[in-house]
Parts: sequence; C-alpha cells; structure tokens
Amino acid sequence: MKYLHTMVRVTDVEKSLDFYCDKLGLVELKRHDSEQGRFTLIFLAAAGDEAAQVELTHNWDPEDYDEGRNFGHLAYQVDDIYALCQKLMDAGVTINRPPRDGHMAFVRSPDNISIELLQKGDALPPKEPWASMPSVGHW
Repeated sequence: MKYLHTMVRVTDVEKSLDFYCDKLGLVELKRHDSEQGRFTLIFLAAAGDEAAQVELTHNWDPEDYDEGRNFGHLAYQVDDIYALCQKLMDAGVTINRPPRDGHMAFVRSPDNISIELLQKGDALPPKEPWASMPSVGHW
C-alpha cells in the first residue's frame, strides 16, 4: 500500500492557491477541470516531496461545508483492489463504493473518515461480485 494524497474541498481557488502556494510554499503539480462533473482538482506538494500530495477540490456549484465536509478523504494505492476489498469485507467493513471499474473503491473508518482505494497501474478487468455490487451510503 502507498499513501497518495489527502483531499480538502475549497470554496475559492485563488484564495486557496494564495494560501497553499504563495504563503505556505507548496507547488502545483497538476490540475484537472471536469465540465461534466462541475469541479476542479488541483494537486499540490512540497517541493522535493511530490509523493505526498494535497488535492484541492473546488465544486463549481456553491455549497456550505459543515460537519467536516470540507475534508474529503485519504487515498491509498493498492496492489490488488479486489483482494483488499474482499479482505475488508470479510472483516466486517462496508464497501461503500465497490471497485466496479477495477480501479477505485471507498470505505469508511470507524470514525467515518472516507478512505479511497486506487488500483496500482491499470484498472483490473471487471469482476463479480464487484461489477454488479451497488454503492452503500456515501463516501
């Protein structure tokens, strides 16, 4: 397993970049705008430590963030997403967003912290029971 990033939601991209980059000293590594999803993802890291990233997520439609909603999730890259999800499920962990695509899944910690699991390398071929498993709750 490899730590990838922590995601936080931001309400103002320019103010956030001023804080994280201009004041704190992080550097922007990459940016993705999704017209369809109506959001922007901006990945930042400390210079020389690009492996430990912060993902700023800006949802284009205004939203009030309460109860910690501005904190999104922890993300980990895994060698076999199906094997890990099976191990977690066998241990009584709810798979909130199953890896239907062979690439991404979400679970929650006992304190409801959302954990994103991402398949290392290419997505695995779709496989049951994951391919037809519905999502549960939110993540």
